Amino acid sequence: MASMRDIKRRKSSIQSTQQITKAMKLVSTVKLQKAKNRAEQTNPYFQYMYRTVTSMLAKSGTINHPYLKKGESDKKAVVVITSNRGLAGGYNSNIVKLVTGSEDITTENARVYAIGNKGREALERKGYEIAADGSSIMESPSYEDAAELCKQILKAYTDGEIGEIYLAYTHFKNTVSHEPKLIKLLPVEFDEDEMREAADEKVLMNYEPNEEEALDMIIPKYVTSLFYGALVEAVASENGARMQAMDSATSNAEDMISDLTLKFNRARQGSITQELTEIIAGASAIS
Repeated sequence: MASMRDIKRRKSSIQSTQQITKAMKLVSTVKLQKAKNRAEQTNPYFQYMYRTVTSMLAKSGTINHPYLKKGESDKKAVVVITSNRGLAGGYNSNIVKLVTGSEDITTENARVYAIGNKGREALERKGYEIAADGSSIMESPSYEDAAELCKQILKAYTDGEIGEIYLAYTHFKNTVSHEPKLIKLLPVEFDEDEMREAADEKVLMNYEPNEEEALDMIIPKYVTSLFYGALVEAVASENGARMQAMDSATSNAEDMISDLTLKFNRARQGSITQELTEIIAGASAIS
């Protein structure tokens, strides 16, 4: 059985850790409220942008435009959004598992554009090519950051360096529910409902002044909007995941402290009983 000194030292160590986890939970809670409001305000716009563009392109017929056809290269650009710091439960590992578990994305054909140190480090260890590191973006995501990243990736797409563009991020449902997602951005894919609706309407989309100029403006804005929307949701999801992880850690520390307190009291009681027994035995020997 551990000595009272060992138990006291361990209890003190756990109490110090508990103070840290409590503080981190409070910080994450404050950050979450701000990030949650931002995500809830911006999410409808980005969802509507996605539905509008895909519906529009589904009704456009066959357009010969670089953004709408698969590139000649077998390389796939994968924008992976994780956090710069850990202690967020399975937040980062879920995104890494999503990418590594995909049959379409392998170490041979992927070019990873990493936003977040944790994802970059994990994928780099697994042998993925890191084409760019934008971890600094996660400190304070802005639309300008998303536009710059979009410009870089679309240039690689139009230059033929990559043939497809994917986005891996965590969708923010609510404070306790976050869903890792891997979506294909380019070339744009349509689901069966959109194609059926377009066929039923029998109305083709018209472009002014012409389809090429219109798509040169629309597609970059579409991709940038999805990038920025994913960044906003990822920040909210990260803080939500960290708040839950720190809350669980604080509760576990409380349970461990209670258990150690019980063990300490038992050890102290055993020590007192032993001392009394020795005193009685000594007194009996003298008499």
